[in-house]
Amino acid sequence: MSTILDQLKQYTTVVADTGDFESIAQYKPTDATTNPSLILAAAGKAQYAHLIDEAIEWAKNEATTVDDQVEKAFDKLLVNFGSKILAIVPGRVSTEVDARFSFDKEANVRKARELIDLYNSVGIKKERVLIKIASTWEGIQAARELEAEYGIHCNLTLLFSFAQAVAAAEAGVTLISPFVGRILDWYKSDTGKNYASHEDPGVLSVSAIYNYYKQHGYNTIVMGASFRNTGEIKELAGCDYLTISPQLLGELQGEEADLPRRLSPEAASAADALEKVTFDEANFRWALNEDQMATEKLSDGIRKFNADAVKLRKILREKLSA
Repeated sequence: MSTILDQLKQYTTVVADTGDFESIAQYKPTDATTNPSLILAAAGKAQYAHLIDEAIEWAKNEATTVDDQVEKAFDKLLVNFGSKILAIVPGRVSTEVDARFSFDKEANVRKARELIDLYNSVGIKKERVLIKIASTWEGIQAARELEAEYGIHCNLTLLFSFAQAVAAAEAGVTLISPFVGRILDWYKSDTGKNYASHEDPGVLSVSAIYNYYKQHGYNTIVMGASFRNTGEIKELAGCDYLTISPQLLGELQGEEADLPRRLSPEAASAADALEKVTFDEANFRWALNEDQMATEKLSDGIRKFNADAVKLRKILREKLSA
């Protein structure tokens, strides 16, 4: 009998949720995702120190003030990690725009283009990169412009609600990342209840989004993210993509059992019909406001990504000032 991971790969594109090259190579995913928290964790390992040093030396030649050098080095470090990852995976890597720009459409667009230019400077075409942007209204509109006007593919991250998913699909983004585990975290904290995998609120949310997209013909890829256990992953077998941490990839690789497919276009068509809806800015903001979980988790996620970006910048500043 084949492993759960091997069976999952038959239904779903498996993505490694890490900045650790060794883990990526071990589990042979198609794509990989990164964010400031993952890069910060990887940057603390000795085997990746040369990537920081390279970014710093490059930044010194690109800017004169320390503040500007820090920003240049930060972006170059993201691209250094992404480039190394792309030497391992056959598909794409997701690279995140600074969380500070979550409510600034134009800054998101500008930074996304700068990151793509950096990738291009080292010979990596934009088709192999997904630019990750927070699923705020401004972030979704920035992704709309990047996709339509510049052909830059986007990954809408920190997605917790149906309204965010609908708005992203209407904007024509390439991929969304609904955060399964963080949704579960909120409900467990709010209710004090433990959830079986089949009733996990994060699993149910992603399943509903997947079925809605398939029923209404959206091409936007659904990539479940932020898993807390393998049970959540198994319940979403068949989802377009799933991005999974090395720990959970290891557990899936070590388990042999039948893995039934839970999600498919055919099953979505046979499911209860979901009414098509649309969101302008006012309706989007109201729907998000009315969803306490999504509102809290979105703001919390932005703050945490920014906090880790601040820590990473501090490391770069100390090395630049040494």
